[in-house]
Order: sequence, then structure tokens, then C-alpha cells
Amino acid sequence: MHFVTVWTFRPEHSRAASERFAETAGQPPAGVKMVARWHDVAGGRGFAITEADDAVAISAWCRQWSDLLTFEIVPVINDEQLAKVLAG
Repeated sequence: MHFVTVWTFRPEHSRAASERFAETAGQPPAGVKMVARWHDVAGGRGFAITEADDAVAISAWCRQWSDLLTFEIVPVINDEQLAKVLAG
């Protein structure tokens, strides 16, 4: 499964989040493959496309950062998968 994850820095924790990212590079745990990641520095947000077998691993990754960031996680499908859904 693919997921789009959007995170937002809590303003009061932006320095701590930056320091943690510098230490860890924000790498996901085992079971999560990061396909791509982008940063909106001015807006204090970030976006990632990830791949995992289920949402549990994605949730564990977000939990590691939940003291500093807020998250929105959206499971997504590609065109081929959508075609199967529409074909019934």
C-alpha cells in the first residue's frame, strides 16, 4: 500500500524537530519504504510518499515524531488500481 503523509511543525517545537531530523535524517522504521519526501520550509510542512504492507508501520513512524509534529496520513491507490475498482 502507498500512503501520502503530510506533517506540520508545531511552531513551539520547530527547533527540536530540526535537531531531531539532523540526528536521524527522519528515516522510517523497518516495514516502511520511503518513496519520496519534500519539505515546505516556509510553511513548516513536509510531504512523503511511503510504501508499507499496512498502516501500523506508518503509524509507528508518526508516533516517533508526534511530540513535535502533527500528521495527516492518506492511503492512496494508483491509476491501475483505480481501474480495477471501477471495473467492479
